[in-house]
Amino acid sequence: MENFNELLKKYADFVVRVGVNPQPGQTLIIRCSLEAAPLARLCVRSAFEAGARDVQVDWNDNAVSRSRMELGSEEALTDFKPYQLRRYLDYAESEGSVCVLHLIADDPEVYAGLDSAKISRVNAANRKFMAPWREYTMNDRVQWSIAAMPSAPWAKKMFPDLDTDAAIEKLWQLIFDVCRVTGGDPVGEWRAHLDRLMTLRDKMNAFDLESVHFKSSNGTDLTVGLADKASWESAGSRNEKGVEFLPNIPTEEVFTAPHKDKVNGVVYGTKPYVFNGQLIKGFHVTFKDGKVVEHGAEEGADLLGQLLDTDEGARSIGEVALVPASSPINSSGALFYSTLFDENAACHIAFGASYPGTTADGTRLSKEELLERGMNQSAIHEDVMIGAEDSEITGKCRDGRTVTLFQNGVWAL
Repeated sequence: MENFNELLKKYADFVVRVGVNPQPGQTLIIRCSLEAAPLARLCVRSAFEAGARDVQVDWNDNAVSRSRMELGSEEALTDFKPYQLRRYLDYAESEGSVCVLHLIADDPEVYAGLDSAKISRVNAANRKFMAPWREYTMNDRVQWSIAAMPSAPWAKKMFPDLDTDAAIEKLWQLIFDVCRVTGGDPVGEWRAHLDRLMTLRDKMNAFDLESVHFKSSNGTDLTVGLADKASWESAGSRNEKGVEFLPNIPTEEVFTAPHKDKVNGVVYGTKPYVFNGQLIKGFHVTFKDGKVVEHGAEEGADLLGQLLDTDEGARSIGEVALVPASSPINSSGALFYSTLFDENAACHIAFGASYPGTTADGTRLSKEELLERGMNQSAIHEDVMIGAEDSEITGKCRDGRTVTLFQNGVWAL
């Protein structure tokens, strides 16, 4: 690829300086797979140049992860040690605090063919163990960001007709394109993009909506009531000290919190979803008074059931997000088999926990106060895509008006 090294450095600088935005005196922890090493090395340098006190890298490997899940005992896989949690909390509680960058180079089907029930139990145990740290990220108390680079299994999953090198190159080009790196000024392009998303966010908040209604020809007919004092948010976030960061790269969404008891109707998935390293395709779920009461899938139906049985809150949704079919990710025509990208190609909902920041002053409220507003609580937050090319979305305002939000899959505002 022409100018690849130049583009990769621009991508790394953008991911660090705009994505996670380490501040002078902070420690940056980079979590990444071995396949992401070329990008991680550039991110380490960029973070130090930005003033980070220290940069540490936690390496993982898809093949090792699969072997452990396949051959390791459940007892050993859930035998977590205090230092694994304390490491993050110690840095978060230190004077300089911490920020975390996740660099993914995933295999979408890393656990294909393994015991899905075992995988769900192990992952659920890990989420429970790490819950005190998740409080920091879910409440934006620290900066965090997720970005991606190709792995051979991921690239071949997307482009099976190409040889491995060609598939990786094509996926790199797609990532550079949809992350606005190809044009040469990712920081400038993202500032303009974030401004557009903030304008849409402000319009949505001005409507003072009590519910949104999704309808499309595939059978989706879903009404999502919103949590009390729900606040629409866009891509950018701020930590508790006011430091800006970009949690997901790329991002195209404007989102808010549903009311956990006020979702009704049926919705059909429009893109496959990767859960615990395995695929769910052609799913549908039916809601009544906020809970999933019926569900199915063309592939991975048992896996969907395990997701929904994670805990009591997993059968309700904690996020509803609006993404136009005209987004760069969807316009690329590619199915990424990665939630990071596919959720930004279509409107989506998330089974599980609400983000406290999607209700007014939510990050300052207790769990009990959040529940009173209808904010869902769960150990999971799993985004699934429901937007279609012909999606019609309307909103019902608290003053009784009905407003058109989407027509034929794109914003009508």
